[in-house]
Amino acid sequence: MINLYDVQQLLKRFGIYVYIGKRLWDIEIMMVELKKLHDNGLILDDEYLPAILILKQEHRKEEEKEQKS
Repeated sequence: MINLYDVQQLLKRFGIYVYIGKRLWDIEIMMVELKKLHDNGLILDDEYLPAILILKQEHRKEEEKEQKS
């Protein structure tokens, strides 16, 4: 898993499509959905941990971008 697109593809495998319209909010909802999948045992740590790290990194980038504007 390398980027946000890969995380979206992981969620898509479970029929989860996230589009709210604001990238920061999309990332936050993806985090919630990933946690639910992991808590219910549908994805294991080897998929969950890289995905959540990518989402945290993207979230940080979006927050920095918003602060600059």
